[in-house]
Amino acid sequence: MASWPRGNRAQRSHRTHRTHRTHRTLLAALVTASVAVPVSGAARPAAVPAPVPAALAPLRDHLTPAALDTRYAVNRAGIRAAERMAAGHGDHVRAAALRVMADPARRFLSFDGRDGGRTAEVFGDLARARRIAVLVPGSDTGLDHYARFGAGAAALRREMGAGAAVVAWLGYRTPATVSPAVLTAGRADEAAPDLRSFVGELAAAAPAARVSLLCHSYGSVVCARAAPGLPVADLVLYGSPGTGADHATALRTGATVWAGRGSADRIAGVPYGRLRLPFVTVGFGRDPVSEAFGARIFDAGGSAHSGYLRPGSVSLRNLARIAGGETRLDRDLAGTSTGEGPRA
Repeated sequence: MASWPRGNRAQRSHRTHRTHRTHRTLLAALVTASVAVPVSGAARPAAVPAPVPAALAPLRDHLTPAALDTRYAVNRAGIRAAERMAAGHGDHVRAAALRVMADPARRFLSFDGRDGGRTAEVFGDLARARRIAVLVPGSDTGLDHYARFGAGAAALRREMGAGAAVVAWLGYRTPATVSPAVLTAGRADEAAPDLRSFVGELAAAAPAARVSLLCHSYGSVVCARAAPGLPVADLVLYGSPGTGADHATALRTGATVWAGRGSADRIAGVPYGRLRLPFVTVGFGRDPVSEAFGARIFDAGGSAHSGYLRPGSVSLRNLARIAGGETRLDRDLAGTSTGEGPRA
C-alpha cells in the first residue's frame, strides 16, 4: 500500500493547521464585530437630515478656474444648508464640523450631507495642476470626523509642492472599524462605480495631468474594485488589509501598483486570507506588502495606522514622490520599515 513520505505528511499537516487557525481567527473577528455593531452604530450617526444637493454639470466639461469657483460656491451653500439642518436636528457635532467645512477658503467639488455624507475636496489649484493625487480613505471616515482626513490631504499637497493638487475623495459610506462591514467587500462594491466615474471624469478633464490613486486601509479594497482600466499612473496601497486579489496583476490595471506598511501599523496583525461562508466572504486575500503579491514596495517608516500622512514622516514624503512621478524614494534610516517585497 502506497504512503506519503513523512516530510510531505508533516507539510500537509502544517498547512492544514495554519488554514484552520486563519479561519478561526476570521470567524472570531466576525463574531466580535457583530457584537459591537450596536455600539459602533450609536457612535456613527448616519441619519442626520440634510438637504438634497444641487445638480452639478459633469466635471469633464468644467475644469476652468471660473467654472470651478462657481462649483465651489454652490457646494459651500449646500454645506451651510446642511449645517443649519443638523443644528435644527440637535446634532451639534455634525453642525460644528460642517461650519468648519463651509469656510470660504475651502474648495469642494461635490457635497452631499445625507447618509453620513459624501464629499470631494480640492487642495491646490486643480485647474492648473499637472500632478493630481486622489486620496481614498478607510473606515470610520465621515463628516463628523472629517478634520483628520482633510488635514492629511493638506499635508500631502504641501509635500507635493507647486503644480500639484490633491483631491480628498470621501465618496462612499465607510464601514466602522469594529463592524462586520469592515471584514467584507460589500461597501467597496457599492463605492467602486462612483470612484471609477469620478476618476474617469477627472482624467478626461485634465488630460495633461498625471493622476495617482492613493488608497488607505479599507480604501484599498475600494480602489481594487475600481482599478480595472482606470486611467491612473499609480495605484498606491498603504495600511492595507488586502485587496481581494492574491496578486497585483489580478487588479487588471496598467498603473504601477505600490504597497507600503509602517512598522507601527496594527494592520500587520490581521489574518490575511479569505474565508468563504455560506452567504459572504470574509477577508481580503494576500498581504499587499508580501513578495508573493507582486507590488512595488515603498518605505513607510515607523507609521502607525493613522499616521501615514503625518508631516515630516518618511511615508508622507514617499507618497508625495510617487504621486509626483519620482522614482527616487526615501529610506527609513532608523530601520523601522516593513515589507517583504523588492524595494523601490
